[in-house]
Amino acid sequence: MIIEKQLFTIDDVWEMAQDPDNEHVFLELIDGELVTMTRPSRPHGLLASNLSGYIWQYLQSNDIGELTGEIGFHPARNRYTVLGPDVAFIRYENLPQPPSKRFIPAMPDLAVEVLSPSETFSAARRKAEIYLLNGSALVWLFQPERRGVEVCRLIDGTEFQIEFVDSDGSLSGEDVLPGFELEVSKIFAVLRD
Repeated sequence: MIIEKQLFTIDDVWEMAQDPDNEHVFLELIDGELVTMTRPSRPHGLLASNLSGYIWQYLQSNDIGELTGEIGFHPARNRYTVLGPDVAFIRYENLPQPPSKRFIPAMPDLAVEVLSPSETFSAARRKAEIYLLNGSALVWLFQPERRGVEVCRLIDGTEFQIEFVDSDGSLSGEDVLPGFELEVSKIFAVLRD
């Protein structure tokens, strides 16, 4: 007997997300495989909100794109992957036209993931690679337990590079958010243990 694994599409995920029974579940899709997550914890939400505030403030003087949180992005020609970064930034020129009323058929220029206690480093890094290989320029993986951030980027379009920035360091917006600098300790200051 041959058992076939069901592959889901972004349309399946959209329909599931509209179901009231799934209101407390976040759905992502990686290569047709459904990934379910529960709503984030308080520390998770605090970090994402705090970072969003700093980026939003930067965008008030540098109106170069849209800042979002936990909405779906998928590669334009891939119907089997959709990710929902905790914080995302996409430049206006990279926003597909006309604007999508569903998931965005592009990857954000900056994707930010806050690791949950149940999430492994390898799973988070896999998502970072998916973002980068499909158009993102920069991925920040926040690690609350370590009070630091893994900065992920592609070198020469193929080599996956990870740089750990601890609480004594700063995050740079690089070419994505030119001139944006933020001390990592300021982001983690909201976690008052």
